[in-house]
Amino acid sequence: MRCGLKGSKPVLGEGPEHAAIMLIGQNPGQEEDQQGRPFVGRSGKYLDIVIRKSGLKREALFITSVVKCRTVRNRKPTKAEIQSCLPLLVEQIKQIRPRLIVLMGNVAWQTPRLDGVRYIETYHPAAAMRFPRIREKFEQDFKHIKDAL
Repeated sequence: MRCGLKGSKPVLGEGPEHAAIMLIGQNPGQEEDQQGRPFVGRSGKYLDIVIRKSGLKREALFITSVVKCRTVRNRKPTKAEIQSCLPLLVEQIKQIRPRLIVLMGNVAWQTPRLDGVRYIETYHPAAAMRFPRIREKFEQDFKHIKDAL
């Protein structure tokens, strides 16, 4: 299935080949598209702070998105775009074999659940940056990640 996103280089993700924890977001933004790395823009900088505060290290996590390419004007991915990328995401999960997956935002919540993996659903860092109540919950969720392993 083709999604129709053109002019954008896929951002497949980064992190250790067999990371214990995988973070999954929505899709790359402009800075991610330019650098070819996930979560390097404003949301990524905030995510890095939350990761550090929770006692985790970004280098130990595998970080990716459901949709691998940037959408026009950073709009929310369509159902067809999501469905087009889900098989690749499932394959990544099978190869990395994380013990825990953190699904960040409602697009990521659509990730199929695989047996033998624990899942935590939380907000997307962009939403946490905008809304204080969501920020508090997002940061609390990250503090509990180590305990969930």
